[in-house]
Amino acid sequence: MGLCCIFLEILCAILLPPLGVFFRHGCCSLEFCICLVLTILGYIPGIIYALYVIVAVDPDRFRRESDYYVVVA
Repeated sequence: MGLCCIFLEILCAILLPPLGVFFRHGCCSLEFCICLVLTILGYIPGIIYALYVIVAVDPDRFRRESDYYVVVA
């Protein structure tokens, strides 16, 4: 993912926090739901969480970790 895409996600996260998280993680992810609730409770906590999720959380982390747990029958 390019630097331009991350910049646009951060810009969207500042304007509307759940939208920035949606672009990075999708609609039905835990991160999106948490961001939506935080934005409803307060705009600033929603922005802070959205920026954290966009910059620090890797959306493919769980897919890579599940590759290590292969069951051989």
